[in-house]
Amino acid sequence: MRNDHCISRRAILAAAGALPLLMATARWGQAENLPLVSVSKDPSCGCCDGWAAHIEAAGFPVRVVESADMASLKRRLGVPADLASCHTAEVNGYVVEGHVPAAAIRRLLAERPDAVGLAVPGMPAGSPGMDFPGVDPEPYEAFLFGPTTRSFGRFLGPREI
Repeated sequence: MRNDHCISRRAILAAAGALPLLMATARWGQAENLPLVSVSKDPSCGCCDGWAAHIEAAGFPVRVVESADMASLKRRLGVPADLASCHTAEVNGYVVEGHVPAAAIRRLLAERPDAVGLAVPGMPAGSPGMDFPGVDPEPYEAFLFGPTTRSFGRFLGPREI
């Protein structure tokens, strides 16, 4: 007696061979699971909004919090005065000070070094948020800080050089 509901060995092998392709195809449509970046900024700062847009365009969810007392926040979070910039963000237990490119934040989160966070001091021309039309970008450095401070990379615009 023939069983029409029986699956052949060949059908099982074909389905098993197609499974990795089907799983990869399903992942294409899923958003990356990146952590929330909470950005604190002075209400009048425009470049801070540009930086937040850069981070959001890189796939991070972003929340912007306006604060008239950024100095207290920086002190509380342990941002060294010589590494300060205009805005301060928090992501997955790290502090991100200033115009740090999204690529550096991704690397920070992947490597998980023993540190307070990353900083790009000042407001370098061409850095994310400071990339205005007609402005030539200048090379700048991102620093990993706490418990010591060291270079985390040199950048031109949003890219490491």
